[in-house]
Amino acid sequence: MILGHVMSGLCSKMNRTKQLPADLMETPLNRCLNTFDITLLGIGHMVGAGIYVLTGTVAREMAGPAIVLSFILAGLVSLLAALCYAEFGTRVPKAGSAYVYTYVSIGEFWAFVIGWNIILEHMLGAASVARAWSGYVDSMLGNIVANLTMELTGEMHEQLLAKYPDFLACFVCLSYAVALATGVKATAMINSILTTVNVAVMALVVVLGFWYASPNNWSLPGQGFVPFGFGGVLAGAATCFYAFVGFDSIATAGEEAKNPSVSIPLATILSLCVVTVGYVLVSAALTLMIPYNEINPAAALPEAFGMRGITWAKYAISTGAICGMTTTLLGSLFALPRCIYAMASDGLLFSCFGKVNTKTQVPLLNLAVSGICSALLALLFDLEKLVEFMSIGTLLAYTIVSASVIVLRYRPISVEETVHLAPDTPGTDEEDGGPAPLPGTTAPVAPTGGGIDSSSQSSTIDPSSPTSEMIEIALAGRLRPQFRWLEPVLGRCEPGVACSGAVLMFCVLSVAVCFQLENSWDDLYHGTWWALGLYGFLLFCLVACVVVISAHHQNTRGLQFKVPFVPYIPALSIFCNIELMVHLSFLTWLRFFIWLSIGMLVYFLYGIHNSKEGELGTSYSMLMSTNEAIRGWGATSTALGGGSKVTVTKIIKGRISRKTAGGDRQAIVDDDDDDDS
Repeated sequence: MILGHVMSGLCSKMNRTKQLPADLMETPLNRCLNTFDITLLGIGHMVGAGIYVLTGTVAREMAGPAIVLSFILAGLVSLLAALCYAEFGTRVPKAGSAYVYTYVSIGEFWAFVIGWNIILEHMLGAASVARAWSGYVDSMLGNIVANLTMELTGEMHEQLLAKYPDFLACFVCLSYAVALATGVKATAMINSILTTVNVAVMALVVVLGFWYASPNNWSLPGQGFVPFGFGGVLAGAATCFYAFVGFDSIATAGEEAKNPSVSIPLATILSLCVVTVGYVLVSAALTLMIPYNEINPAAALPEAFGMRGITWAKYAISTGAICGMTTTLLGSLFALPRCIYAMASDGLLFSCFGKVNTKTQVPLLNLAVSGICSALLALLFDLEKLVEFMSIGTLLAYTIVSASVIVLRYRPISVEETVHLAPDTPGTDEEDGGPAPLPGTTAPVAPTGGGIDSSSQSSTIDPSSPTSEMIEIALAGRLRPQFRWLEPVLGRCEPGVACSGAVLMFCVLSVAVCFQLENSWDDLYHGTWWALGLYGFLLFCLVACVVVISAHHQNTRGLQFKVPFVPYIPALSIFCNIELMVHLSFLTWLRFFIWLSIGMLVYFLYGIHNSKEGELGTSYSMLMSTNEAIRGWGATSTALGGGSKVTVTKIIKGRISRKTAGGDRQAIVDDDDDDDS
């Protein structure tokens, strides 16, 4: 019975998208965070174990002084994804981050995949930072904790596990989970104080590091600035990418921001820029102070200042490291319960995870489960395995968010959505007794090849008029006039379908190019004929996909923040994320597919049957808007405060036309044609 139910309309169930409620600002969570709070939340989540733990490892073993380039490259890739997150933050101010964005734009199945990976990302992030926190404190105490633990419990002789169980890291995870249960405002206050201390310590490191800098350390004999080659820089960038994981937690605060359409994009860009500059300056100061081959990977910054005789700075840096890792841990444990809450609210996870405590306005059960699972991971696994496993889910989420931006930009408005016209907008044919002219225009509108000739009306439509907005919505996903030569190939496609197909093809081709670059770079470098021909063909197809996408009209109405140069920046983000994923090890991919297999069991045995989008009217939507129950039942025209509310079903169906003779004008929306027939 289960198999028969799953196979019945499986594709339609997997591809159904989330219909947003009428009031996006209504939420059971507490909207109390301003832009400053959210910016510090993002900075605090990013500046932690990445700068204090990974810097020494990457500089010593992967990139040398070129770690500066690795951080710049990782920061640019993160910035591309951050721009896409910022646009979605204004479009969908809901908890759940990339999960909600994918659900709205692509479909339920991929949304579950991303949500399941985000759960893993934040769980591993919390565990890895707790492990780093424990190791840092233990090193300050002379390894007393590690030695005592191994004396009492012995070592765990298992390759997949850590050398010994880390009870301190487990305790730290549980303690911070309890602290987060007090409420989001108290958490934001603690995070702001600790982040300020952390940024001050980073500034101290930069100033002292450049004061004691020696330029000769960037040009060691026989080593140079890039001792491990460009491959080392790329490998270092893939590892340094972990240091930027955390800005997506800003998007999870969308339901707790006072003004999410402004705060989310601004906080995302600001926090990422501040962190990137800080990382580059700190890594430059470290590699200028001492030769890269003398860096201690376990405690790079304190040991570097100790070698220079600045012993007092060691304690200041250790304080900053503890504060930084604390804020990162708080950020992961803050985001994880909210992602689980978003998935449970949609019915894809068990309903018990969709409840919010009425007093603290925090999903307490989610927080308890998150804290316990993260504590168990921190107890049993070491930092290296946690970090490597974490990167793949993050990169996949960034890739799909970037693709979602393109898909939504070129997707026409759905039949359920409505537009509000001005009070002086003429009514429908039935109201006026005949065809009505377009408000704000002096010329009628006609289709061309199934689309709308925007060039014939651009000079006659007021851009601020309601009709201009309706026409832009109707044009979305249709070919631009200058690309009419593509109509024999793409003319039969429904609006938006060609763009979605081109995005999918671009992702597949990017995977092929990146795998070829990884496996046959030498052949390409030496100009082997087959490598040049293969790469030439693949690059031509990639460019063709981008051209097909850019040949269509976009819909940007209502966006307070827009990613510039769409589709080029999101496409570049997709390619860069896939390139970094290709550099991850086989074991990481194997662990990822095991985790994904568990998620597929949850989705196909529970989520697909209990999805709220599978019901006629979701309970979540019903709570948000009392008139949601009648959405989608044909076309309506309802008076609303002197204006009118008209569905654009006929726009999407291409019912925008004009009579070429006699000067008669046809209304842009004819709601009653089908009803009368």
